[in-house]
Amino acid sequence: MKVSMYDTLLELPLFQGLTKENITSIIEKVKMGFHKYEAKQNIASQDDRCNSLIFILEGKVAVTTNDPIHNFKIVEEVQAPYIIEPQSLFGMRTKYNASYTATGDVDTLNIDKSYILTNLCKYEIFNLNYLNILSNRAQTANNKLWNSHIGCTKEKLMNFFALRCVIPYGKKTLFITMEDLASLIDDTRINVSRALNEFQEKGILTLGRKKITIEDLAKLTEEVKN
Repeated sequence: MKVSMYDTLLELPLFQGLTKENITSIIEKVKMGFHKYEAKQNIASQDDRCNSLIFILEGKVAVTTNDPIHNFKIVEEVQAPYIIEPQSLFGMRTKYNASYTATGDVDTLNIDKSYILTNLCKYEIFNLNYLNILSNRAQTANNKLWNSHIGCTKEKLMNFFALRCVIPYGKKTLFITMEDLASLIDDTRINVSRALNEFQEKGILTLGRKKITIEDLAKLTEEVKN
């Protein structure tokens, strides 16, 4: 049992670099919750309190971010291995920024915040791994913000998606009206419509009623940058 759990933990970025003795000690002292989810089952909900680190060990998860103020919703998909919002465990706002739902069979590992503070934080490598993850996310967010409203319509559309998506690749679905999207990127509806239709003609995205589906955000980014 410990050997298989040891191998599982070593695959997770937060535990990389720890020795077998470290992992064995963690397994003995830290309470871990392994959970299984079926398709459409909720794993975590937007605005709920974040009281633990949730690791996606197997499967795919739909990430849904709702913005009721600006009247839009983005749905994307992440695949294991993945950590759900490690930045939301500490700070002034310890709530999830999105909802996470299993798209098929999903296995997770949950570690309570109290055990992280009393046990895991004793390991320097764990602390360094955690700081690196948080720093990388902060730096990525800063780079996204820097160019959020700069450039032509296509560049602003690209930055809109990049700023609001969890990962910079894969399928993304945006539920929004053309008018609201134009307002959010500080452009005209005509320019936005023209740019989106050009993307559609190249097979990069599909337009629907109040819906934009991007098959792979990385392809849209590559198209704009080239």
